[in-house]
Amino acid sequence: MHQFTNARDMYQGRHAVLLTQHGKEAIIGPVLQAEIGCQVDLVGGFDTDQLGTFTRDIPRPGSQLQTALRKARIGMQLADSRIGLASEGAFIADPYTGLIPWNVELVVFIDDDKALELTGIAQGPAKSEHRAVSSWNEMVTFAEDAAFPSHHLVVRPNDEHDLRTCKGLSDWTALQKAYVHATSLSGNGVVVAENDLRAHCNPTRQKIIAAAANNLAQRLNSSCPVCAAPGYWMTRTITGLPCAICAAATRQPLADIWSCWHCGHGVEKRRLDTDHADPSRCDYCNP
Repeated sequence: MHQFTNARDMYQGRHAVLLTQHGKEAIIGPVLQAEIGCQVDLVGGFDTDQLGTFTRDIPRPGSQLQTALRKARIGMQLADSRIGLASEGAFIADPYTGLIPWNVELVVFIDDDKALELTGIAQGPAKSEHRAVSSWNEMVTFAEDAAFPSHHLVVRPNDEHDLRTCKGLSDWTALQKAYVHATSLSGNGVVVAENDLRAHCNPTRQKIIAAAANNLAQRLNSSCPVCAAPGYWMTRTITGLPCAICAAATRQPLADIWSCWHCGHGVEKRRLDTDHADPSRCDYCNP
């Protein structure tokens, strides 16, 4: 049975390895250093693009979480470390309207000495624009919409499936050169431009990675009241908040279940922000 103390006591002065080639150590490292005293060490020696690329030339072989865990394990093996980290991002349509580009970021933490695996998560609007253009003026308009040059661009000929990409474009001279080259390769006169979604090329994504690292730190600092294991966190939401008019149960949150991955202790915590749901959220009052 593992013995636990608070996260800062367990990780103060310890080293966790992070496998990345896109500058994530500068984002995640300061957060864990400040919150639990853990030093994050960069690990190289493996091309993380082999686990999938946002430009679609190499598909991701597993889920977002599976890939993050695999990346962490590779880094731990390369560095012969018992503690490892990894970050993995995904881009989808927003879960509310389905219209806005959305970024979901995971940061995983593995401690083999404690048989511990925790995941921090954050999400929000993404700078993930793409557009087919057929003139330099159209490219300029797109670049401005895509927050270039602070957010780098990728350019390719023909359509979004063409694998002849020019990545990491970060100034107007390089962009124009890439546009001319892509035009010369295009069979239909079309060039496709998109935001480069790699972390070091996308400041919007960097902010969400930092938020995921903060979420991970909060989880590490949340100890089980029974066994003191880190990672005591909300694992399920119970719906059924009564409607303010008819008192019928709605699909609005009523309570949260907090539980411990280690000892299994769990407790239901009633939400205290409101006693009743807005009738507009009631299936009976507003079917």
